[in-house]
Amino acid sequence: MSVRERLPEEFVARMRGQLGEEAEAFLSSCEREAYSGIRVNTGKISAVDAAEKLPFVLRPILWTENGFYVENAPVSRHPWYFAGLYYIQEPSAMLPASLLPIAPGDRVLDLCAAPGGKATELASRLEGSGLLVANDVSASRAKALVKNLAVWGAANVCVTAETPERLFKAFGCFFDKILVDAPCSGEGMFRKDSSLIASWMEKGPEEYAPLQKEILSWAVRMLKPGGMLLYSTCTFSEEEDEAVVADALERFPELTLVPAKRIEGAAPGRGLENCVRLYPHRVEGEGHFAALLRKRPKEENDCTETMRNNLRNGKMERFPGEVRDFFARISCTEAWLEEFRYEQIGEQCLLVPPFDLPKSIRYLRTGVRVGTLKRGRFEPSQELAMLLDSSCFDVVLDLETEDERVLRYLKGETIALETAETDRLAEGWVLVCVDGHALGWGKYGNGSLKNKYYPGWRLQ
Repeated sequence: MSVRERLPEEFVARMRGQLGEEAEAFLSSCEREAYSGIRVNTGKISAVDAAEKLPFVLRPILWTENGFYVENAPVSRHPWYFAGLYYIQEPSAMLPASLLPIAPGDRVLDLCAAPGGKATELASRLEGSGLLVANDVSASRAKALVKNLAVWGAANVCVTAETPERLFKAFGCFFDKILVDAPCSGEGMFRKDSSLIASWMEKGPEEYAPLQKEILSWAVRMLKPGGMLLYSTCTFSEEEDEAVVADALERFPELTLVPAKRIEGAAPGRGLENCVRLYPHRVEGEGHFAALLRKRPKEENDCTETMRNNLRNGKMERFPGEVRDFFARISCTEAWLEEFRYEQIGEQCLLVPPFDLPKSIRYLRTGVRVGTLKRGRFEPSQELAMLLDSSCFDVVLDLETEDERVLRYLKGETIALETAETDRLAEGWVLVCVDGHALGWGKYGNGSLKNKYYPGWRLQ
């Protein structure tokens, strides 16, 4: 049975009323293949360079500068994917992060962040400064978020697994920018994942709208005066879209709706024209809704900031000797030491963003776990490797994409070395790269390289 044939009658009737003459084109679009895309990590490579060098047929996505359509390509097995040079993401899902105007130094909250498609883009646009708190109420879902941010090479990040209410009690109105890609009935993804149709029949818009209003209300409270908030869903239901935004505008008079960026093929909001809607019969992507809100700068706003960024103390002298000796081998640490502070919890060594982070919430990650220190020996982490490239470390094995040893390394296998390579390597830790981009660590000794690629990330 086709996707169109499986659509609930109630949904079809509502979409006919919503779209009028366009309804038949919309329903016919449900029969077409969903689009696939990749988004380039501009912190590691420019979108232009990636498009020129990747062996895929790529077409630009209209609503984001670093996103591309890709068709029938093994994007999940290319070595650059494991090096964090791009993220595989449905094209329309790139819309929300592209509309939220992030500036370096901002303090940003991604409130419903798993699995990390939007959080990784927000991290890129912070350019290593400020702070990104990426939260998901489900700790199990947030584990994927932790990995994706680590592969991306995001350092100034905390990953939390809390309710919006507990985050507000801990942070107060601390954030300059907030993204709320809310849980929803998923109507916009029916074509991509037809199993969502059965979920919709069990739990439709009327189930999600109250939750969305609650989540958004806590987000507004965490937004600083003058800050901006992007609310989005992947559904067509006005009950979950414009009605949720209208409720927030009524409850919080300090909010205003910012006109959406003009996107070719996009539709305006229904009743709130400054919102933006993507329909699959109008654009090359699935369904999405977005609304950008600004909180008015106002001194009398009831807003208490509970955190300060007053803990800058990243001096090399604060590192234990073994850690300090290893970091002396890294040529790009100066900025980290200015922006981060060193902490040690048991054997775990961390570089933590310079904020007085609240202790009352559940963190899955704070900053970067740079390695472990046990029995006087420092062992660098996979996370640390992902922050580097071939120009940053003093001993590097840089392989080309076509080299079969790249896949062997990603599978955790031992790497055979050529004589010219052994002549260049020194005993100890080696940064293994592909085309100049880090994949992970190896340890060289007695003429062989021991594979230290993180076991949980290995290619199956």
